[in-house]
Amino acid sequence: MNKFKIFSIALLATTVANAQDLDQAKKAIDAEQFDKAKSLLKSIIKAKPSDGEANFVLGNVYLNQSVVDSAKIYYLNGLEAADEKHLNYIGLGQLDLDNKNTASAQANFALATKEMKRKDVNEFIYIGRAYMNSANPDYKSAITVLQRALAIEPQNATALLAIGDAYYGASNQNDAYKAYRDAFTADNKLLRAKMQLGVLLKGAKSYDEAIKSFNEVIALDANYGPVYRELAETYYKWARNKPSTSKVNLEKAITNYEKYLSLTDYSLDSKMRHADFLILVKDYKSLEVVANKMIAEDKVNPRIFRYLGYAAYENGNVDVAIKSIEDFIKVPTNKVIGRDYLYLGLAKIKKGTNAEGVVDQAAFDAGLVDIKKAIELEPLVVEELADFGKELFGKKQYEQAAAIFELGAANAESKNYLDDAVYYGISVYYGNAGKPAETRNVTELQKADAMFDKILTASPTYDEAYIYKGRINSVLDKDDMIIKNYEEYANRMTAKGAEEMAKPATVKKVVESYNAIGAAYANTDKAKAVEYFNKTLVLDPTNKYASESVKALK
Repeated sequence: MNKFKIFSIALLATTVANAQDLDQAKKAIDAEQFDKAKSLLKSIIKAKPSDGEANFVLGNVYLNQSVVDSAKIYYLNGLEAADEKHLNYIGLGQLDLDNKNTASAQANFALATKEMKRKDVNEFIYIGRAYMNSANPDYKSAITVLQRALAIEPQNATALLAIGDAYYGASNQNDAYKAYRDAFTADNKLLRAKMQLGVLLKGAKSYDEAIKSFNEVIALDANYGPVYRELAETYYKWARNKPSTSKVNLEKAITNYEKYLSLTDYSLDSKMRHADFLILVKDYKSLEVVANKMIAEDKVNPRIFRYLGYAAYENGNVDVAIKSIEDFIKVPTNKVIGRDYLYLGLAKIKKGTNAEGVVDQAAFDAGLVDIKKAIELEPLVVEELADFGKELFGKKQYEQAAAIFELGAANAESKNYLDDAVYYGISVYYGNAGKPAETRNVTELQKADAMFDKILTASPTYDEAYIYKGRINSVLDKDDMIIKNYEEYANRMTAKGAEEMAKPATVKKVVESYNAIGAAYANTDKAKAVEYFNKTLVLDPTNKYASESVKALK
């Protein structure tokens, strides 16, 4: 009997210790200390292989880090455990959701809830999280299942936090706010709920209020790491949305991200998150240092070569950039993204550019092939090309500039669509305007003319389009279209009244219009030609071209 008592006490102590360790592991996960969490969970499983929940939670950590094979191994191991094994069906269900197999996912969730007791809620919370954390999130289903948990236990802080995240994912800011507030009221140690109130403010671009909210979290616990990541992202977004604050806020963003790292674990995974953030804030010098350090630690993780390639390009080391990105792309198991090909293409073009800034056409064409691959994978990567196109335009490399801007002008969803379309049209014009007729690219000129029609459809008040269409048709020697477009521009300007016609820039373009129309009429209708040249002389009595043309026509 004494032996039984001693064994029972020992077993109880082990059970309590395991429960405490599991709670510590969950706290580490919330604090985004994933290496610490994995170490704790592996210790629990080693001490008590029958702990199905520890296997499930460890599988979730791996799945969060996109290590799918390891996640599945722990879920399957968990199904063999004696305790809480049913939770692992939820992990397998999330894998099904990731693979867009909803029917199989629901079957696994049914197995997980099959033997739930009347007052159990954890299964519903975990399933809600699975719907949200999937590669194909389903917030509506998450809300439905989390409401079942709250129907049983309305003040369950974990369920309130989860449904707050589901509402936030579904863009229901009001219900998300209420859920986060109620979660923190139910458990004032649940700092993530308090932090999420600031996340809502950040999403609404109330950056100063968001920062104030995050500082309230820091006042409660200055060692809660995730709040510094949120602060970093807030300062970054503030810098992006208000360029006048850019320098100061980007510095604050980097400082807070470094603080975040110091409070998590300096694992390779956290360093990669740091690298992702350095790309975001465009701190490429630091990124190259971080990438080289990671390569020294782990020569086999391919993602590091992506970081090194990006940083090397931005820092002018194009040979390293090309080799690093090609080393990454050539591995079949690597998930290549549009930005990889974008940097590879830009690096090839940069490598083929001489000291005077002249681009070798073969190098440009090779780079353009990769840039087009980037756009196939990620259409909105075209938004990254505008500055490069303008750089080429500024160097009067109009043919190359047109090829870059044409890519942006092909995507009406791009934030630079109209700007790129205009630059494409004028690049084609300037690239052909000074050439002999036999060397002009008629096809490109016609495409440029059509592009300005698309611009006018998207922005009917963009009057400058008619000037450019007039100029392009002048290069094409199409008198009827010269007259039509320049006349439209002149009529629009004069219709705006005296205030518009008092502007020197407007007068200059209207004079250009009248002279071009006069020249177009000169061979077919001398009276009309003289009429338009005289209109020029009303606006600019000293205009030599108009006065000499009138004399010649008379």
